[in-house]
Amino acid sequence: MKAWQLLRPADARAAPLCLVEVPEPEPGPGEIRLRVRACGVCLTDVHVAEGDLVAPAYPVTPGHQVVGIVEAVGPGVEGVRPGERRGAYWLHRACGHCEACRRGDENLCSYARFTGLHAPGGFAQAMAVPAAYTVPIPPGYDDATAAPLLCAGVIGYRALRLSGLQPGERLALFGFGASAHLVLQVARHQGSQVVVFTRSPAHRELARQLGAMWAGGAEVLAQEEAAGPVPPACDRAIVFAPAGELVPLALRAVRPGGTVVINAVHMTDIPSFPYRLLHGERVLRTVAHVTRRDAEEFMAVAASVPLQVAVQRYPFEQANQALAAVKESRVRGAAVLVLDEPAGR
Repeated sequence: MKAWQLLRPADARAAPLCLVEVPEPEPGPGEIRLRVRACGVCLTDVHVAEGDLVAPAYPVTPGHQVVGIVEAVGPGVEGVRPGERRGAYWLHRACGHCEACRRGDENLCSYARFTGLHAPGGFAQAMAVPAAYTVPIPPGYDDATAAPLLCAGVIGYRALRLSGLQPGERLALFGFGASAHLVLQVARHQGSQVVVFTRSPAHRELARQLGAMWAGGAEVLAQEEAAGPVPPACDRAIVFAPAGELVPLALRAVRPGGTVVINAVHMTDIPSFPYRLLHGERVLRTVAHVTRRDAEEFMAVAASVPLQVAVQRYPFEQANQALAAVKESRVRGAAVLVLDEPAGR
């Protein structure tokens, strides 16, 4: 079968992936083989390609937003049958025995393995994955629009949950890519107002189309006396862009007692900032990976909320072009590699 592999870290704009022939994976105990139909491409894949996230060994096959058809079932698998459409996400497996796993924080397991980093991912025609770390894909989403739900949606849902956002409160989003455009819709569905800070005019327009009450640049928060309209104070904020300089601005955007969540697996250094931005019982916290609970709960949300998933489809052969587009923020919504997608679903 064909798979895109990273032989060594390199700039995501320099076509770092090589298309190679590899053997079909055979599912081991507790595993299934997915025939890949679509796989999302996100900033985490860029971080893997460029070595910000270091794989334990190379080559590595990236991709962790995988929609596929169950093709084979390994020994000991129950409740999953060939022919089902299921999705694999960032968490490939956790040990299940350590202190973190016992308290339900399998995302913090020291022995956790991640899809597309420690285990071959979905930039391939097929992949093997533990059945327990896959979820059914809700109807109503074709393969390409379902793929971003498995990372952008799941990690965004976790960030939203950890922010403590309550119905009627106001949420600020910093950066507006694949994850943020889904979080905005969930927050609006729950009865919250949303403001969006992003540099891209196209992303601002998409945010407004999806119901943002305000969209503009974060530079207004750095001005003591803004020259133009400024957004209202927010109760919670989520930082999606991997730019450390946004963190003090997010703290400035929230009220006393508010929460800022950093939703980035890798980020540039956070600059020093005056204590008054944190004072007033503001909370600053991070999101680290996802759990099976997050994936299961968000799939239920996606089944009940008709999310508009903005995707830019790329043929499987254009994996390097998709990676470069994500690196350069040229994607409106989410980038998705598509492998022979059937018409309609």
